[in-house]
Amino acid sequence: MKKILTLFTVIVFTAYPAFAQKYFTKTGIISFSAGTSLEDIDAVNKSATSVIDAATGKIEFAVLIRGFEFKRALMQEHFNENYMESSKYPKAVFKGALAEPISFNKPGTYTATVKGILEMHGVKKETTAKGTIKVSAQSVQVLSRFSVNTSDFNISIPGVVKDKISQVVNVSMNCNYTPLNK
Repeated sequence: MKKILTLFTVIVFTAYPAFAQKYFTKTGIISFSAGTSLEDIDAVNKSATSVIDAATGKIEFAVLIRGFEFKRALMQEHFNENYMESSKYPKAVFKGALAEPISFNKPGTYTATVKGILEMHGVKKETTAKGTIKVSAQSVQVLSRFSVNTSDFNISIPGVVKDKISQVVNVSMNCNYTPLNK
């Protein structure tokens, strides 16, 4: 009986790290600012989903375009219908990996770079972004700020509003992950 109990304990404790190797969130916060000195254009989405595979360093994000909320309903309508065409391109997706490995088993704050493909508005583009990864015993937090050029993703800005909408969109993200239990 002792041998069976010992074997069971060894299996459980050696299998546990495999379960803790992935982290997940469905409440990631992604916000952006696309305004100029003539107009404030800010939006936030609080339902981004993301998975990090700590063993491989792979990371994926998905965000529904219609999930971005603006201060003014008309801006939100124009964003979805005229610029992002969210009925045709309903989400933005990033698939990539950490450029350098970090230790998800050791609590601390790490500077990280991710490289991968950002797909948005029907266009795939190689993208690199820097950020901070905060690892604790119970969770992982990822913070990042990066810029996106609208022209890189075939997002047209009509001449009538070109002075109000920036060609370079500043994006911020804050995602809090918990271990993914299989």
